Amino acid sequence: MPTFAEMVQAFLQELYEDQPVMASALGLTAYDDRLDDLSAAAFDARRRRSAAWLQRFDQVPEEGLDPEERIDRALIRSHLRGEQIMSDWEMWRRQPAVYLGPCLNGVFVLFLHRLRPEAELVEAAASRLRAVPKALEDGRRNLRADLTPRIYVERALAQVRAAVHYLAELLPAEARDPILRAELEDAATGAVLALEGFRDYLEWLVERARGSWAIGEERYSRLLQEKELLGYDARALRERGRAEYERVAAELRRLARLMADTDDWVAVLRQLNQDHPPTPDAMRAAYAEWTGRARAFLQERGLVTLPPGEECAVEPSPHFQRPVQAVASYHQPPPFSPSLRGHFFVPYPPDDASPDEVRKRLEGNCYAGIPTTAVHETYPGHHWHLVTAKANPRPVRHVLRTPFFTEGWALYAEQVMREQGFFADPRHELYQHEATLFRAARIVVDTSLHLGEMGFDEAVQFMMERANLPEPTARAEVGRYCSWPTQAASYLTGCLEILRLRERFLAARGLSGVEGLRRFHDALAASGSLPIALAERAVLGSPAG
Repeated sequence: MPTFAEMVQAFLQELYEDQPVMASALGLTAYDDRLDDLSAAAFDARRRRSAAWLQRFDQVPEEGLDPEERIDRALIRSHLRGEQIMSDWEMWRRQPAVYLGPCLNGVFVLFLHRLRPEAELVEAAASRLRAVPKALEDGRRNLRADLTPRIYVERALAQVRAAVHYLAELLPAEARDPILRAELEDAATGAVLALEGFRDYLEWLVERARGSWAIGEERYSRLLQEKELLGYDARALRERGRAEYERVAAELRRLARLMADTDDWVAVLRQLNQDHPPTPDAMRAAYAEWTGRARAFLQERGLVTLPPGEECAVEPSPHFQRPVQAVASYHQPPPFSPSLRGHFFVPYPPDDASPDEVRKRLEGNCYAGIPTTAVHETYPGHHWHLVTAKANPRPVRHVLRTPFFTEGWALYAEQVMREQGFFADPRHELYQHEATLFRAARIVVDTSLHLGEMGFDEAVQFMMERANLPEPTARAEVGRYCSWPTQAASYLTGCLEILRLRERFLAARGLSGVEGLRRFHDALAASGSLPIALAERAVLGSPAG
């Protein structure tokens, strides 16, 4: 009978074989030349394997497992339960991004991290590009108009247009050697033709798509309780979001009165939105400046331990992501590589954006709001957390993670930096509170959309009026919520759970002050990106049954 460690390794090995693009992103270069199998038969096989693995891990007795193994077992079971909850929803019949994502990210991650010599990277990328036509043909076979929501197709159309530009014109330039560049161009030709054919198909599909994005109350609640291990359901979460919205709105009114002698914090924010970088490149420069300031503040205050050799590059967002990603994002260094270089992607507007759309994107990244976003994405937000977590010796914790931890941590990072005085300018403090209110609004909208109690346009209007978003950003945001149930609710939900855990940790250890905070931060970040209930057991030392 295999040991528990051998069982986990077999589970992970099967996962890598099944999802080679993910394996590449993890730093496992042996999978770089393969693309995921996106056929209907492959999805059916995944469902059956997932159910079989859940049964196997359910049958593993806790007796004989050490505390860390118990946490790993609980993590795997929660992940597999999440897959089972969504299996009958068959997202692969509804979501064109299921097919576009691996085709684009599969080549993008190779050149982002450059873990191999250029000739090997080009060979691997060419192999993946040659597999793109089959992957997109699988999409045409699998997607069903009666199940696919129109908004999914509209988002995919915007992305596929940018993807053609990326593969045809930008990707070949990643090869510095002229011969290798020509090889990449040749391999990209067939992929571009396939993308153009898929675009034509999506233009046909968008007129016929009539599916729903709403996964329903039962699925949403089960994801919260069985996958995320939270103690409340969808409606209770929505009420929590509403209560937090009102609490933070009161704080925003207080700050608006101090700054402008008015309760109308939205008007104050909209005025501040007008003071923004004049160009996307100037926006990137401002983000780079505040990333450096945040790192220096952490070093000066000793709030965390910085891993030696870590660095965070501040770069324009990838071209093919700009139509569907309206806000800043972060890409971690591959967990199974020695690299400690992360990438903070600044939300450049789409290449074909009108001057008005560019202006609105820049307004959404005004000077007063940039410090908060820099903290969230870099120090001590995503970048610091994920380079710290790389030291964890448990392989499964580098593969399975939840946004309720990663995004909860990044929002918590904003709050702790505010507590410690980083946002000394009242304008910056105002925007940090606004960022928290934005996450509360996300909870309300995400739950309401998936409970079927809010329509798309109503959600866009809510985010414009209640969360201070310009219309293009609000539309992109709501489209994302429709596509990724529970993710938008993870930020503030996770943050509140981490604050509760911090209180328990400091009390249990008899700690206080900066020393106590540093010990809490280092311990929690090093545990991985677990469901918060499991992270709590990891840092407090209690068993994870």
